[in-house]
Amino acid sequence: MVELQGYGRLHTESIAGPPQRPVLVFLHEGLGCVAMWKDFPQRLCALAGCPGLVYDRLGYGLSDPLTTPRSIHYLHESTLIELPAVLARLLPGRPYIVIGHSDGGSIALLHGAARPDALLGVITEAAHVFVEEVTLAGIRSALDAWQAGKLRGLERYHGSKTGTIFHAWADTWLAPAFAHWNIEGVLASIACPVLALQGEGDQYGTQAQLASIAARAPNARRLMLPDCGHTPHLENPDATLAAMAAFIDHLASPPRLMSP
Repeated sequence: MVELQGYGRLHTESIAGPPQRPVLVFLHEGLGCVAMWKDFPQRLCALAGCPGLVYDRLGYGLSDPLTTPRSIHYLHESTLIELPAVLARLLPGRPYIVIGHSDGGSIALLHGAARPDALLGVITEAAHVFVEEVTLAGIRSALDAWQAGKLRGLERYHGSKTGTIFHAWADTWLAPAFAHWNIEGVLASIACPVLALQGEGDQYGTQAQLASIAARAPNARRLMLPDCGHTPHLENPDATLAAMAAFIDHLASPPRLMSP
């Protein structure tokens, strides 16, 4: 647990790895938390030969609850306030790579656009850069399921905070003021390499999200993953691990000198 002055206490978990390798920083989805990654962070860190850091954003998992209403700028707030504070406290000066899923992927892109010195690369999984009708339709379906009592399993992860965090997510995305949310304009500012992944069956976004990232971020590679939807790291973990590990190895390995 790390306490950020004037902000709250955040649950964090570290994954051991070689100190000379970059730290993989995992950013969870809009209803996620550390526990909902399952063992994927540990598997990726082992495969890539890197240490890792996973944490619950404020309001999620084992972190402190939200104490104020969420604004339509919540992804920017997580990017500009919470993430830099966590990095400054736990990884001061350490090279790192951010890996974000869904909301976490959007935060990862915004973070990359800020050009922090120690950031080596960005990996996104099902990130959004603008609002699509298919996204809103998926959230409406989730809201219907919530009201029917079908999502109470989330209480296993968020406890008494579950209702608050669910509505913070669903109500914000469905708010008329959020319809024009768009971060495409900042993608050109991302200087580091980007790997953007998406499942072919993603029920919360079309390939237009991936195409936008690849077209606007200067050094971006996109990859559609088969046999999975919005959560490739759980639905097709082998392909997801392989793609991410290869990207990380390229970033983390020292350049090879040509023979004379």
